[in-house]
Amino acid sequence: MTTPPSLVATLGGSLYTDEAIFRREQELIFEAMWFCAVRADDLGEPGAYRTVQVGGESVIVSRARNGAVRAFLNVCRHRGARLCVEEAGRVRRAFQCPYHAWTYDLDGKLIAAPNLTKMPDVDRAEYGLVGVHVREWLGYVWVCLAERPPPFEQDVLGAVVTRLGDLASIENYGVERLKVGRRIIYDVKANWKLIVENFMECYHCATIHPELTEVLPEFADGYAAQYFVGHGAEFGTGIEGFTVDGSPGVARIPTVSTGQDRRYYAITIRPQVFVNLVPDHAIVHRMFPLAADRTVVECDWLFLPEAVDGGADLGPSVELFHRVNEQDFEACERCQPAMASRAYAKGGVLVPSEHHIAEFHDWVAGRIGIAR
Repeated sequence: MTTPPSLVATLGGSLYTDEAIFRREQELIFEAMWFCAVRADDLGEPGAYRTVQVGGESVIVSRARNGAVRAFLNVCRHRGARLCVEEAGRVRRAFQCPYHAWTYDLDGKLIAAPNLTKMPDVDRAEYGLVGVHVREWLGYVWVCLAERPPPFEQDVLGAVVTRLGDLASIENYGVERLKVGRRIIYDVKANWKLIVENFMECYHCATIHPELTEVLPEFADGYAAQYFVGHGAEFGTGIEGFTVDGSPGVARIPTVSTGQDRRYYAITIRPQVFVNLVPDHAIVHRMFPLAADRTVVECDWLFLPEAVDGGADLGPSVELFHRVNEQDFEACERCQPAMASRAYAKGGVLVPSEHHIAEFHDWVAGRIGIAR
């Protein structure tokens, strides 16, 4: 059957269900690129740590004594036991393996082990924890497991420039100075690519997002305004803020430009970050793909510190995108079982307002080395 010009073929269904494909994605995408792991404020003092799953690896992200952020593979160099089993915590001076008590300082150096003094030939730096590259930006800690990381300026900052036209436009929001007012973690029974594709288009908005299209009427037309460079979707007439009921929200970020006022911007930073910007807050999604059919999404709502600490009512602001998230993730979970259907073996199709998703499909195929 010949596909008419209005329709563009998607990826085949097996790319959303095959665990071998997922392992290739882990290795060639998530373990090879910059991965947004932790909000830096979550590492408030020396010894504070969080463990995150990056591809097939567990990674410890922690605060060193000098205040710098460090990241290590969560593996003891002795016999491979996992050092930290909790998602978050704080150690006083060092990480100690619970199996044989090999102990590492906050910079990852081996500092103690039973009978270590009787093994003077053991290089304590060489047998320290395996380090991971770290970069801080937007108030988040980004890690890269590759031996030679790709240029951060190209892959991460470049995604912002492609979307907004320049870096100054996102710097106006001062996201690194905002504070987490609410964090919600969603356990989505769907492949990570379905979630990215959903975020990239608004063909579904009029169908499943009544609250969002009330605030952003142009989204009801089915075209994702975020894919026009520098364009933000404008709030509707009578809408005072990016809230579930159109109410004003909280105090506006003072450095947001006049041209950015009353507008919503969305940015996709591959492979696993969505950044949403409105005049009084930012919303950051971080995806953690755990299996071909399971993705954990950690979503932060970020406001001015004085709004959070002063007890401002964040509820209407949080509720709007919380509903959007639930609506989107339910749709993705509705699609996931069909990825294994014979009806979807060769994939589906993209209508004109979704054609830009084909570039994402080409990118995935190129990264994992398969033909489209």
